[in-house]
Amino acid sequence: MNSNFTGSWKANLAKSKFLSPPPKGFVIKIEHSENRLREEIIVFKHDGLEERVVFTCSTDGDDGNSTLNGQAIRGKACWAGNELVIESWMQFGDRELHFRDCWSLTENGRTLVMEHRDDALAGQLTVLERVE
Repeated sequence: MNSNFTGSWKANLAKSKFLSPPPKGFVIKIEHSENRLREEIIVFKHDGLEERVVFTCSTDGDDGNSTLNGQAIRGKACWAGNELVIESWMQFGDRELHFRDCWSLTENGRTLVMEHRDDALAGQLTVLERVE
């Protein structure tokens, strides 16, 4: 049985590893139903501003079902055992960056780990704790 990531999550910055200076904090709201995933991220910056990002994808491995802030992007997501692997490719100027985000839940379902592997952010690890 695959994990269900539905819920509200708050980043534990002390347990996370960032490749650049971390934000002041961030929260993620995830709606996960069957093979559809919607993720709304709110990043709290040190200057007091907030950045909001909405990402959607299908978890059935098909290409072409991903959006970022409503714009179609190249991406796919599929299960590798109990881990959800979300891959996306985004254009930044004349460079295309590849992101490979591997999601897993702890056994008690209270902690969500998002780890970048073999991508532009390889080594970055975000640990999120479930918010009631």
